[in-house]
Amino acid sequence: MEIIVILAGAFCILAGVFDWDFFFRNYKAAPLVRLLGRQGARKFYIGLGIVFVLAAIFL
Repeated sequence: MEIIVILAGAFCILAGVFDWDFFFRNYKAAPLVRLLGRQGARKFYIGLGIVFVLAAIFL
């Protein structure tokens, strides 16, 4: 189970760092992009990915 959470976190981090267009144009990410802007959404997903990875490691 931990490996899945780590992979999900890594995916979020990579999407934020590399600004993957398919990720941020997805209908599930669109409300967050509208609310925070593209750069804010990128920072949010990088932070979320870090939280996922750390939670999987320490819990």
